[in-house]
Amino acid sequence: MQIEKFSYDNKVVKWFAYATMIWGIVGFLAGLWIAISMWFPAINLNFAPTTFGRMRPVHTNAVIFAFVGNGIFMGVYYSLQRLCKARMFSDFLSKIHFWGWQLIILFGALTLWLGYSTGKEYAELEWPLDIAITLIWVVFGINMFGTILKRRESHLYVAIWFYIGTWITVALLHIVNSVELPISFMKSYSWYAGVQDALVQWWYGHNAVAFFLTTPYLGLMYYFLPKAANRPVYSYRLSIVHFWALIFIYIWAGPHHLLYTALPDWAQSLGVVFSIMLIAPSWGGMINGLLTLRGAWDKVREDAVLKFMVVAITAYGMATFEGPMLSLKSVNAISHFTDWTIAHVHVGALGWNGFLTFAVLYWLIPRIFRTTLYSKSLANTHFWLGTLGIIFYAVPMYWAGFTQALNWRMITPDGTTQYSFLETVKMLEPLYQMRSVGGLLYLIGAIIMVYNIYKTVKQGNFLANEDAEAPALVKHIAHSSEGWHRVIERKPIQMLVLSLVVVAIGGALELIPTFLVKSNIPTITSVKPYTPLELHGRDVYIAEGCYTCHSQMIRPFRDEVIRYGEYSKAGEFVYDHPFQWGSKRTGPDLARIGGKYNNVWQFTHMYEPTSISSGSIMPRYPWLFTKGIDIRKTPKMIRAMQTLGVPYEVDYANSANNDLEIQAATIAESLLKDKSVVQIMKIEGVKELNHSQIVALIAYLQRIGTDIKTTPASSHPDH
Repeated sequence: MQIEKFSYDNKVVKWFAYATMIWGIVGFLAGLWIAISMWFPAINLNFAPTTFGRMRPVHTNAVIFAFVGNGIFMGVYYSLQRLCKARMFSDFLSKIHFWGWQLIILFGALTLWLGYSTGKEYAELEWPLDIAITLIWVVFGINMFGTILKRRESHLYVAIWFYIGTWITVALLHIVNSVELPISFMKSYSWYAGVQDALVQWWYGHNAVAFFLTTPYLGLMYYFLPKAANRPVYSYRLSIVHFWALIFIYIWAGPHHLLYTALPDWAQSLGVVFSIMLIAPSWGGMINGLLTLRGAWDKVREDAVLKFMVVAITAYGMATFEGPMLSLKSVNAISHFTDWTIAHVHVGALGWNGFLTFAVLYWLIPRIFRTTLYSKSLANTHFWLGTLGIIFYAVPMYWAGFTQALNWRMITPDGTTQYSFLETVKMLEPLYQMRSVGGLLYLIGAIIMVYNIYKTVKQGNFLANEDAEAPALVKHIAHSSEGWHRVIERKPIQMLVLSLVVVAIGGALELIPTFLVKSNIPTITSVKPYTPLELHGRDVYIAEGCYTCHSQMIRPFRDEVIRYGEYSKAGEFVYDHPFQWGSKRTGPDLARIGGKYNNVWQFTHMYEPTSISSGSIMPRYPWLFTKGIDIRKTPKMIRAMQTLGVPYEVDYANSANNDLEIQAATIAESLLKDKSVVQIMKIEGVKELNHSQIVALIAYLQRIGTDIKTTPASSHPDH
């Protein structure tokens, strides 16, 4: 048998490892920043890029796509070469992939800080970056499949199944959710509207967790856990069930993020049913991982790498049990919009993704630098700091979530809400402070890791091209006794196609009826398109990330109807590109805010929130008073909306600015009658009010929820 000599490319692995650590620190710092802003609002600095609304998407994108993304590529590039017994298909494509991904991350952070956002959670990056992501993902796919096709190992190991499933599903999710209509270089509108946009977004959002934060990391678990423990995977059959059941069921579960909303009940119910079913394959994977360590528990006590892996797999099991529980309507009614969800997400992010990434780094770096880890003691210190950090983060957030849910729902004997929204916010301050301590401990642990790995690198000798040898691939002759899976494991293209079919079924059966069956979105004749000024104001609202704190979705619960007004209907959102239902209430719901307060109140509230609500943690927005809207874009905005089906008059784009001027002048006139407004304008040096962002934002806020007759809300000054 002919033995072929070749080498593994460790350079690209090293690059992604370094990027993982750097972006990890950046993402954790951004998370700590916004955690502190919840109890110390002065950290917002009265500076647009550092406000919660802009920092929060920077944090989520940095952790998901920068830290975890680079961690995925680090692990895939290392393991895939060795599983295929082949060097990566193209060193050039590896370089394109690495530098392209880092540039996307960098420009993504900069554009989000500057207020360029689509307003869709975990998919906030604007259309040029969406295209760049698509191109780089294709580069990654070509490099990955090129390597698989030139492999010297016939059998495709379980980790590769997860890599294949990840690549095709992420491509599908990203492309479908990113269909948008550009109106300028850094501004676009979602092709979908309202209920349909919400369903597509959370089909994407939930499955971004599934197929970016879960399936590739399961692939890493199946490779690096047996390597670190020097034990075979517990069960091959369980691996098969785990993979196929997981990718088929997961894709259906997105609607459980939209329970009790205006989404049709049948779609909500599908999301619940498949979410409960997810427990089986998810725990099958956890059990397969933990039982791989059978007979190796003495080693776990000594080895920091295995400690990180055990906690990571346990956190995966906890999160994948809690997720289905949160999809039960009775539980979701309590948890949704609260900090309970934040706790749940961070058990997965900090425990599962964070700890498994740390374990891979500690295991991998010494090997490619041909040395031992600089300090096992520091690694163990990192482990305990990280574990304490997760506990100090999650437990206060669970408690905060329970507090919010109970307080919001409490109703007095005379039929009013027991607590104002702000009273509950004030109660949570000690819990938010404890959460910040947890985040700080986790960050310190990560910094210790970076130092430990830096010292390891300094004492080592990097092996850029690792020599290897293996027999050439011999074509396998299938036997009738072989199972179907043994056959498909040798056929990567067929596995790719089958994976696509499996994940596409659920998405198609949920999304297509929502678009094609008109009865799913009953129309309301009184709902009219936004005026040109309101469209500009909505863009300001999205740019400032207001959706990260405020929902626009009143659920059909007694307490919410009392507090906010009539519950939300599907037909209200048919002109919302994108939807703005939100997923977390740090501030009160705004679905019926229109007309509740006068223009002066809105003006003052955006300038100095604490002058309206003492103890408010909302940032100040002084730049809205000096920064103007670009009315030259108005015709493009109207034409884009017409393309998306919004029924403006045929030639309205040519005269839209006339209506904008009239509405802006009316709002400005009402503001200038108030002495406090005039004083603020002098302080800020505002010379032209009509075209200011604050006037546009007021126009939008005063419009929200006013198209249908509503039930009066609570008399609390802050809802």
